[in-house]
Amino acid sequence: MTINKLAVLTHGADAPGINAAIRAVVRMAARHGWQTLGVRRGLQGLLAGEYALLGTRDVSGTIERGGTFLGTSNGDLEAAAVRTALRRLNEAQVDALVVIGGREAMQGAAALASQGACVVGVPASIENDVCGIDQAIGVDTALNTALDALDRIRDTASSQQEAFVVEVAGQHSGHLALLTAIAGGAEVLCVPEQACDEQAVVAEVSSSYVRGKEHCIILVAEGARPGAQALAEALDARRQETGFATRLIMLSHLQRGGSPLAQDRYLATTLGAAAVSRLAQGEQGALVGLVDGVVVTTPLSMVATERRVLDDNLLEMAQVLAR
Repeated sequence: MTINKLAVLTHGADAPGINAAIRAVVRMAARHGWQTLGVRRGLQGLLAGEYALLGTRDVSGTIERGGTFLGTSNGDLEAAAVRTALRRLNEAQVDALVVIGGREAMQGAAALASQGACVVGVPASIENDVCGIDQAIGVDTALNTALDALDRIRDTASSQQEAFVVEVAGQHSGHLALLTAIAGGAEVLCVPEQACDEQAVVAEVSSSYVRGKEHCIILVAEGARPGAQALAEALDARRQETGFATRLIMLSHLQRGGSPLAQDRYLATTLGAAAVSRLAQGEQGALVGLVDGVVVTTPLSMVATERRVLDDNLLEMAQVLAR
């Protein structure tokens, strides 16, 4: 297949490093002599035909910026909308499309690919909810943002002998929360993949107090049930039993913004460039990602249907180290 014009879009929640990926796509496409159209507002912008021509100079000064300068949107690409999206791509004479985002974005990319569109996906999600890869763009920066906040929270919690319920990003996946709990030394972890028993949390906080701890950090992913607010209220109502006053901190959206750290800039640049290279080699309908340091491709059809699972060994380690 001959490619003369490439489109790139970002869909779903933003993540640090997305702009670096867009930059790599545009500059690698230029190397092949292709034009690049940036699609505004993700898949919704694609349906509306909102394009902006991007040259190499248009992406200067973007590698260090958080968010996505193309804008994004949320929501699935419904079956009826796939035909409209394909029509918009054909109207703009777009030969290939790079979709950057998390699992929701890859589901949209897979839907387009199943109808004949030439598509390659690039994983960007601080939740790390995309299967077939080791780590998505944005995870490292979001993890370090959470750890910085957790260190500060612990200082206050220890000084005042308090329990802090800290909500971190993870509506559909507890991967980021798990990494944060291990690296940040949380006493309790609640993730969407496991049932979180309110009474068990109360008992663990009480046990921490009895063992002489000066603080207790309860780390809760957004999608865990009961949620952070419900747990904070339950702990506050049983203060006499737990021994700690309880405070609630919501970090989830704070983790999405900010300048990407070196690892995310490198990962985003590598994967953005790899997406264009794979298209130039004739590969399509696939996600590019790193596995054990090597760029690999995974069929979008698999990525769209399979869920990433948490490592049981890491979960057990988090529980052991919390004691």
